[in-house]
Amino acid sequence: MLWACLLLPRLALDVFARAQAPSAQSAARPFAVTTGGHYPRIVSADAAAAAAGIRAGMLVSAALALAPAVLLRDRDPAGEARALAAVATWATQFTPGVSLAPPDAVLVDIGDSLRLFGGLDTLRTRLQQGAAALGYAARLAIAPTAVAALLLARAGHADTMVRVEALPAALAPLPLALTDADPGIVATLAAAGITTFGAASSLPRAGLARRGGAPLLATLEHALGVRADPRPRFVPPQRYAGRLELPAPVDATEALAFAVQRLVVELAGWLLGRGLGVLELALTLEHEHHLRRHLGTPGSLVRFALAAPAREVPHLLAVLRERLARVTLPGPVEAIVLESTLCAPLAGRNLGLLPGDHDRATVPLLDRLRARLGEDAVTRIAPCAEHRPERAWTGAGLRPAAGNAAAPRSGKKSAPRLPRRAAADTSPSLPLPAGPRPLWLLAEPEPLGARLAARPWVLQDGPERIESGWWDGRDVRRDYFVAESPAGERVWIYRDGRHGFGEGDGEWFVHGLFA
Repeated sequence: MLWACLLLPRLALDVFARAQAPSAQSAARPFAVTTGGHYPRIVSADAAAAAAGIRAGMLVSAALALAPAVLLRDRDPAGEARALAAVATWATQFTPGVSLAPPDAVLVDIGDSLRLFGGLDTLRTRLQQGAAALGYAARLAIAPTAVAALLLARAGHADTMVRVEALPAALAPLPLALTDADPGIVATLAAAGITTFGAASSLPRAGLARRGGAPLLATLEHALGVRADPRPRFVPPQRYAGRLELPAPVDATEALAFAVQRLVVELAGWLLGRGLGVLELALTLEHEHHLRRHLGTPGSLVRFALAAPAREVPHLLAVLRERLARVTLPGPVEAIVLESTLCAPLAGRNLGLLPGDHDRATVPLLDRLRARLGEDAVTRIAPCAEHRPERAWTGAGLRPAAGNAAAPRSGKKSAPRLPRRAAADTSPSLPLPAGPRPLWLLAEPEPLGARLAARPWVLQDGPERIESGWWDGRDVRRDYFVAESPAGERVWIYRDGRHGFGEGDGEWFVHGLFA
């Protein structure tokens, strides 16, 4: 077995600060997280606050004296727990063997995933880059046991160890306080001169169990691989819902794009871990409290759908940014929530043999157009079981079906005569028409009138008679021909025979144009 530990030492700060790009952080006000309460102290500070002299454990009053403009937020334990679960959810794309190590670490069993992801070095790089893309300052350590990886990460050792035999020497100098043992027991052992992992491990097991307790002995043996360490697996949620607090209220949608990117990376990891693609998303922009009361809603809700299941980060991010550009904010935003409202199974794609093939991600034109113009502005052409040419097709909504969860819905009509019918993905296959059909139909048939008498039109194919519609009052009786106009155009014309097809009877119309 081989375990990777992703330790998030600045989790209390990152749950707020990761919503800002690094370039924006350097130009923003100093930021710090406090304990809250009557005598608050600093829990964690960003680089700007640290440069001003603000340190962890300092009273907030002292921090304000050093940097009066510092931006302070109370620590959010619930938000930290959600963030840790979100990192674990993202890590399920690599292996189902993911465990939480509260309050600030995620353990990933990568032993069976090395070959799939191109070896240890490649997988290590992906874990490090992925944590950075999520917005966390992560510390990564790899060891044959989960506890050893956790202890090495807490000690700041970015080690990669693959042999169990090397664990005693690597763990021996680590402080015993890094373990999850009871602080009182650690203090008792320290009074006796036992302050390191190696010193505690060298004690007789029976005596250590009596004085230090069974949990401490189990921790030592789990770390060394002497005793099996079955860890409860993290179970990702059935539905993705990610929330991101902003360090300060934002009143421009352009400033939200980077924060949305953090949530999209989380969403993509969840989708890949479950073998799904997303079809519909909901983005909620939560406003300040006084604005919520005025609007009667927690925030601005932006819903949108994709033409097909997708989980590529560039694809989802491009669509979200296009959609955000069309949103008018009623006031500042202090948090964003991204939810997957409809998903469908999506198999993995085959990768190319050439370098960089796996990085090619394109955004379908349909998704771009719908995000920019609106869902009802783009429709699909669908055939109808109807002989009359102008009624043999319809514009249908582009929402694809996902099992029984997504029923097709009709969109706006794209032409005046289009009836509202079922979507194309539910229409039965129709036989091909008996005669040739043009690529383009006119919105209304155009009478030829005197143009026929001026210069002759050459009939090339036909007639094809169409008689239909007597039951709905829009009956037609036509003879269609493929003809060549005097200008050389290939057109679809017909003679109206509702009053008979005798010699010289029936007016002629142009109905379509061939390419």
